[in-house]
Amino acid sequence: MLEQLFSSRTRVKLLQIFLINPNKSYFIREIGRKIGEHINSVRRELKNLTNIGLVTSYSEKQKIFYKANQDFFLYPEIKSLVFKAQVMMEQNFIKKLKKMGRIKFMALTGFFTGRSDSQTDILIVGSVNRNKFKRLIAQFQKNFDYDINYTIMSMQEFQYRRDLTDRFLYDVLENKKIVVIDKIAL
Repeated sequence: MLEQLFSSRTRVKLLQIFLINPNKSYFIREIGRKIGEHINSVRRELKNLTNIGLVTSYSEKQKIFYKANQDFFLYPEIKSLVFKAQVMMEQNFIKKLKKMGRIKFMALTGFFTGRSDSQTDILIVGSVNRNKFKRLIAQFQKNFDYDINYTIMSMQEFQYRRDLTDRFLYDVLENKKIVVIDKIAL
């Protein structure tokens, strides 16, 4: 069964999409576009995942939709593996972010902490090369079916908003977050 689960790049990408968004359904062409793989390999891997029971399918409006089967007996273990791999990717992502400029403060929230009501997923205070940053975000987003929202502030803007008790800033600072860089000593 393990050979069936992890023997292809397409299957791994499918696992990421289904296990990170377990309540969302997808049709074949949508999946192919999201993961950048050929329809035939997507179809083949969906068949494998459906045969072992990790993915279920249903028809609606002449389309077949696929969704994670949260009742699959190995679902918690496989989801844990996928999330551990995500953490490794996030660490690599953070290393690249740190090299992009003079960052005084960086916090991950929202997507990275499982908080769905956050207005931003990344808060950066300092200066970064925005073009490189946008490319890195786009590259990282490809692995997940999620648009990462980010906020970049200069040190002056941060100080100003902090002095004003800005609701957005305090929402980020007072709620669940992962502080990656703190040279401001908040």
